[in-house]
Amino acid sequence: MNAPSDFDALKNRLIQIKPDLPKRLQQVAAFALDNPQEMALGTASSIAARAEVQASTLVRFAQAIGFGGFSELQAIFRSHLRDRWPDYPERMKALHASARDSGDPTHLLAGFADSASASLTRLRETIARADLDRATELLSGAETIYLVGQRRAFSVSHYLSYALAQLSVRAVLVDNVGSLGAEQMANATPKDALIAISFAPYTPFTIDLTQKARARATPIVVITDSPLSPLAGLADVRFEIAESDFGSFRSLAATFCLAITLAVALADKREGAR
Repeated sequence: MNAPSDFDALKNRLIQIKPDLPKRLQQVAAFALDNPQEMALGTASSIAARAEVQASTLVRFAQAIGFGGFSELQAIFRSHLRDRWPDYPERMKALHASARDSGDPTHLLAGFADSASASLTRLRETIARADLDRATELLSGAETIYLVGQRRAFSVSHYLSYALAQLSVRAVLVDNVGSLGAEQMANATPKDALIAISFAPYTPFTIDLTQKARARATPIVVITDSPLSPLAGLADVRFEIAESDFGSFRSLAATFCLAITLAVALADKREGAR
């Protein structure tokens, strides 16, 4: 049996063969169809726990569909998650198709401004004081703060590097230039801290370095967009930000607002401790 090549083929295969599968594999099939995001983002152990099966059952399930193992099956779900956000040419087509005043830049300005405003309003309603206090405490006590964020999250980590330097806070931007990201974080210890930033589709580089930091007991503050993010379970403090979009273009208004809040709050706490 050939493995399905994409999510739609996988879904059709599961619907077709589900009645003929053993009971436990039927259970996994039902869970997979109902929870595609968790199938994409969870670990084998967390998915098995949610589906109420053994982790080995996931492997048998994947093989029953034609995959060599669970990781190959999960790649289909992850690809589907990435495809929720169209590429930039497709976004432009959709934006022009829906625009009432196509070609009018003020229409774009209004749309992006409204999107940013909605993101900031949601940020104020969802970020808890207790989480801000914990993050500030954790970061203010760190000898060095490491900053990791790639793709669209890179601008946030880069800005934090600048802001913390201006506030006389020792920080290291892990930019992965020359594929030296692991080496840039090689000296992180439990006396330091990491701010890891990633949004769907999550960057493997950021996930990998955050996992390594967790293994070294380096305190971690995560900024992400879902409790199912692969970074979520690695965090000492986690902030979830849902940026609004306009024409499938997402701003970073709320993320930058949170970033400068953390930077200034930890600098203020250090100043007060002197």
